[in-house]
Amino acid sequence: MTNTTSAARRVAIVTGGSRGIGRAVAEKLAADGLAVALTYAGNTAAADATVAAITAAGGTAIAVKADVADENEMAALFDRAEAEFGGVDVVVNCAGRLALSTIADLDLSVLDALHRTNIRGTFVVAQQAARRVRAGGSFVGFSTSVVGTQLPTYGAYAASKAAVEAITLLLARELRGRDVTVNTVAPGPTATDLFLDGKSPELIDALAKNPPLERLGTPEDIANVVAFLTSPAGHWVNGQTVRANGGMV
Repeated sequence: MTNTTSAARRVAIVTGGSRGIGRAVAEKLAADGLAVALTYAGNTAAADATVAAITAAGGTAIAVKADVADENEMAALFDRAEAEFGGVDVVVNCAGRLALSTIADLDLSVLDALHRTNIRGTFVVAQQAARRVRAGGSFVGFSTSVVGTQLPTYGAYAASKAAVEAITLLLARELRGRDVTVNTVAPGPTATDLFLDGKSPELIDALAKNPPLERLGTPEDIANVVAFLTSPAGHWVNGQTVRANGGMV
């Protein structure tokens, strides 16, 4: 379902928007009245289900299969959003890859694949956002609270996400005068299928008890933070990494 009749409607691109945190972000922004173009890597059924849920709730969304690390596919995605909806106001780069291993045992081909998505992908999406987002808009990247907690076996993942944090204030400064904000959200343990997969109930319980709030985050918790940062109410927050983790240490 598309809507080209309202020129005033704000438009969001959400990468990795078919599942987990990305889906929650896409649904929240759509519920707040934005038209949403979401991307997915390969799970067409999940992407279609997300679009169906948004449209059933009265929102507007399209799904586009695209690789965030491919500059041509990302340029085509932005072209599509502009053609369908008239422009781009919000870009949220939720797409990411996770691999756990000690540094000593890490397969370097896994490292290359992870960094292609998490670092190159962030740069490609941020580059398009820097060129195309309209005044008053926002770019939000995704990191992880593990950059701060430094948990063993997260070395490659944390390194890739530290790179996302490194460009946040830098890009905000490069966009001086454009009235476009740049922020990064760094979730703590969040109850997504990706996070829960392969973890024992004992480990999940221990992680849930770490924050003072004594629970795992939900995708909706993180989506609410993104919605604030990309809204007019959050427009004074710029160049920041927001650790949305319930106070975990």
